[in-house]
Amino acid sequence: MNGYQLTFYTEQNRKCGHLTFCEWLLQEVRKRGIRGATVISAAEGIGHAGAHHAAHILKLADQPVQVILAVTEHEADEILEVVRAQHVHVFYTRAPIEFGLLGDEPPPKKAKTFFRFRRPTSSRLG
Repeated sequence: MNGYQLTFYTEQNRKCGHLTFCEWLLQEVRKRGIRGATVISAAEGIGHAGAHHAAHILKLADQPVQVILAVTEHEADEILEVVRAQHVHVFYTRAPIEFGLLGDEPPPKKAKTFFRFRRPTSSRLG
């Protein structure tokens, strides 16, 4: 399938309403049934205005973040329009890509069970 890779470059503390931009964007992606969004946190970067952004031990607010989407042309147009309508100041790239799925369907995931303490085994009893 042909489409686009949309990549939004922002900082951890960038807000859209009461949510961070990343949280808000992921909600918008889910609402539209778009699958395949990845959020990548970086150690440091230089923004489009030339400012240095970095994660610090006690303060992660200025940490650079990328949100990457693989979408159809229609989905790309829709997401960009939603971001424009919110008047969020954010840098993005849009690059043509080919995407798809390979391999068999993965088996259904089993529910994970967590134990606070290890269960005794027969070799320990006795």
